[in-house]
Amino acid sequence: MEYEEYLHMLKIGADGARGDDASKLKTLISEWINREFKPQSPVDYDNKHSHGLTHDVCGRLLCSAKLDWNNPEVRAGIRNCSDGYIMTNLSFPAYLYDKYTSNPDDLEEALFKGEILIQIGCTESYKAVFMSPSSAKDVEGDSDGADIITQIIHLEKVTPHSITYTACQVQFALSSITSWWSMDGDFDYQQFWRTIIDFFEKPPGQEAQHRVDKLLKWWTRRNRRGKLSNAMKANMSINALARQRAQCDDAVFDSP
Repeated sequence: MEYEEYLHMLKIGADGARGDDASKLKTLISEWINREFKPQSPVDYDNKHSHGLTHDVCGRLLCSAKLDWNNPEVRAGIRNCSDGYIMTNLSFPAYLYDKYTSNPDDLEEALFKGEILIQIGCTESYKAVFMSPSSAKDVEGDSDGADIITQIIHLEKVTPHSITYTACQVQFALSSITSWWSMDGDFDYQQFWRTIIDFFEKPPGQEAQHRVDKLLKWWTRRNRRGKLSNAMKANMSINALARQRAQCDDAVFDSP
């Protein structure tokens, strides 16, 4: 098989996987918004035209984190694509930030800790893509099959590319466009991807690298929450109690 044929087959597979992920997230994110925000007009997962900037919650999450979506003038400016309010890939959207807001004096603070990415008791967006669908909906913890995909692709920790891919999928799910394009109006998905990758892989110095490493470890810890080693499980109180009771029985049996 020729090199070009391999590339063609890989592209077909990648496009199919991306489509599958988009379909899963379209439903999960719609359910999450309706559950968490209880909007007056619920998000219809089956109608992408109800998403995007025209929807109050989707618009709030897609809005640049430096703007105040609650300000009616800001909302009107964004929806009318007025100067100074055009949503592009040059500003990080609010959903990437914890509590949907950024600190203008420290734009790195709370970045990539948005609830829609990793909060809500379970990591719905990330697990829906890189783990089994059931684990994304299992609020109490991971299901037995939660690691099938991650084991196959040897994804033992969260990586910059996995975070970036998830962010692009969330952006698409919140938007009103119905199919994948590199451009959504003035929003360039390819540049958005490169910007996030560069944030993680091209920090300006050692301190920035330390913050990146800390953030990646935080992500991995969040996505591994509930996964205990056998040694840790053995020291939990329930198992310790079982051992103590067995030891007491053995002591009584062995006593004269």
